[in-house]
Formats: sequence, structure tokens, C-alpha cells
Amino acid sequence: MQIAKRTVAALATASAVVCALIYAPFWAVKAAIVALALLVQLEFSQMVSRKYPIMVAGGVAAGAIFLVSRLYFFDSCFVPIVFALALAALFGKSDKPVGALATTVLGLIYIPFMLQHLVLIAEKSGSGAMMLLYIVAIIKVSDMGGFAAGMAFGRHKMCPSISPGKSWEGLAGSIAASMLVSYLFTPLTGFAAPKALAFGLAAALAGTLGDLVESRMKRECGVKDSATFMPAGMGGFLDMFDSVIFAPALLASFI
Repeated sequence: MQIAKRTVAALATASAVVCALIYAPFWAVKAAIVALALLVQLEFSQMVSRKYPIMVAGGVAAGAIFLVSRLYFFDSCFVPIVFALALAALFGKSDKPVGALATTVLGLIYIPFMLQHLVLIAEKSGSGAMMLLYIVAIIKVSDMGGFAAGMAFGRHKMCPSISPGKSWEGLAGSIAASMLVSYLFTPLTGFAAPKALAFGLAAALAGTLGDLVESRMKRECGVKDSATFMPAGMGGFLDMFDSVIFAPALLASFI
């Protein structure tokens, strides 16, 4: 029953994302990505704060400044931002300034820096939101393919100490689904078949890595879900989009 609820909720969320990417103007999609990245960073910061001395408000503010400067003014201001965070950690109230700075900068790189590539891909490709639709499709269909193959055939565990549900059979299903969808999108992307298949492979591997990294972080912080905002026990925004974090940064180099 829980699996059915999560499947329905995931499909409903995916439908909303697809409609937004198809019908919404690109400026609105761009603003939504910035807002989503900051929500994900906030969840990450609150999760990490359970164990480490992270600067929650300062980190999210730094993420907002980074994304706005990078995506709207074409200047990331990364060095001044890190310098400001270092000063805040050194002269702030934390009794562990090194840990506070390290975890806060990690959150800045892990979320805003990585997710900025969703917008950069759309702008670089010239296809706007349609390229975003392609990227999100190959990553999320990869998730579904991995889940289905793992449930049906999963016998050999991939990383049982990090994510007991992950199997090598599931990874194979994830790769197959992502490559198939990437190939079907060639009329939109204009990619040759070898490039489309390579994109599908890279997206599946990066998505799996993103999922494993978040699972490892949750285990270290002692939480089951990054938050409880999503319906049907799907956790938070970070749980929903963990597989999307690394893939755009990897694929952006090849657009």
C-alpha cells in the first residue's frame, strides 16, 4: 500500500513538473529552480545541524546570493561569499568555527553550485525548458527503472551499509531506462544516437551516485528522511531531488 501511495504521489509530482516545463515561461521556470535549490539547501542544513555546527541561515543566504549573482548577473561571487562565511564562522557564536565553515561551504557547493547547472544547460542549449524536461526525464525515469528492476530482480546488493535497497540489478534497470528515454528524445535534443545513449548512461550513474550520497548523509545524521514535506511518506525536497543534484553538472560539459 505504501509503495502504491508513493508511486501515485511521484507520478503526480512528475506530471506537475512536466506541465510547468512545457507551459510556463522560462523566466518563471528559472525562478522556480532558484527557489527549489534554496529549499533543498535549507533541508540539507537543518538535517546536518542535528550533528554538526552548520550556519543554517548564513548558508541559505549565501546560496541565494550565489544563485542570483550567477544566473542573473553572470558573476558567481563565489570567493567573496566564502570569505564572508569564513568571517561569520570565525567571529560568530559557534564554538567550532572550522566545522561551521566546512559544513556551510559543503552545503553551498552540494546544492546551489550543482543545481545552477539546470539553468546553465537550458540557456546553453538554446532549447530552454525543453532541455530541462529532457534532463529531468532521463534522471527520474532512471529512478523508476531502477526501482522496478530492483523490486523484480534485485538479488545482489550494491552498497548494503549505505542503502540496503540498492542492487546491481536495479542499477542495470536504471541505466536501461535512462538510455531508452534519452534515445527517444533525440528528435527534441538533436543528439546523434551514440551521444544520446552516452547521456542516458551518464545520467543514470550520476543519479545513482546522488541517491547514495544523500543516503550516506542521512545515516550519519541519524534521520530517515531529510524532511516530511512531501506526501505519502516521500520525505522532503532533498529526498525527491537527490538524484538530480550531480547529473546536470556532469551533463553540462557535453551540451
